[in-house]
Amino acid sequence: MSNEDITLTAGDAEVTVQPGNGGRIGGLRVDGVELLRQGERFGCFPMVPWCGRTRDGRFRDGGLVHQMPLNSPPHAIHGTARDGAWRTARVTDDEAVITYDLVEPWPYPGRVTQVVGLTGDALKLTMSVETYDSSFPAQIGWHPWFNRNLGREDVTLDFSAAWQEERGDDHLPTGNRLDPKPGPWDDCFGMPDGVDVTLTWPGWLELRVTSPEQWVVVYDEQEAAVCVEPQTGPPDGLNTLPRLVTPLEPLEATTTWTWRRL
Repeated sequence: MSNEDITLTAGDAEVTVQPGNGGRIGGLRVDGVELLRQGERFGCFPMVPWCGRTRDGRFRDGGLVHQMPLNSPPHAIHGTARDGAWRTARVTDDEAVITYDLVEPWPYPGRVTQVVGLTGDALKLTMSVETYDSSFPAQIGWHPWFNRNLGREDVTLDFSAAWQEERGDDHLPTGNRLDPKPGPWDDCFGMPDGVDVTLTWPGWLELRVTSPEQWVVVYDEQEAAVCVEPQTGPPDGLNTLPRLVTPLEPLEATTTWTWRRL
């Protein structure tokens, strides 16, 4: 099938999936109001096969050291799949399945599958990485850009984390864990019971971002948008906390955004 944009609808909700633009969610509208920042690099893009920054673009797999392009010098950031064209595998009224085959510069063959499911009050995203060849370390995550303001008051963020990763001058975790600090943030938090962050646009909508995963990066240093990024490990996780993809065991993650009108 082609990689043209896909529109799913359920009740008063509508989502646009963009296989040809890195497999991203290009828009999410509730009652006709767009929740995601618009633009070619925004929306909500998949972070795979790694999340956030990888230090100096290098990661080790056994005795091998691999070098990724430094697309955020001096580091490599947010994986490679957001820069490629995905393919549409299946579409119904309220679900789309898209795939992406890992290619250079990623050194291992593998396939990424993303399932986008929409109901009248929730969007569920599921992503998996599988290999039929060599095992390799990987991460999965999502990077949504939620509009800070929908025409009324600015959004507020509410969450309770067990810890905050101390951030070094290079924007990477130092390995120390701190008590969570007040924002503004470009920081990774640990939630052992699963990611749970509530965004509230006062007087209009409350949206919860949840995931069984234990890590979330919160970024609210930009005027136009805030980001709540559930992921399978912290930044530089290919080096510090790798998850292994094997021919017998794919890596899978999911996140659900549930909303209610206020």
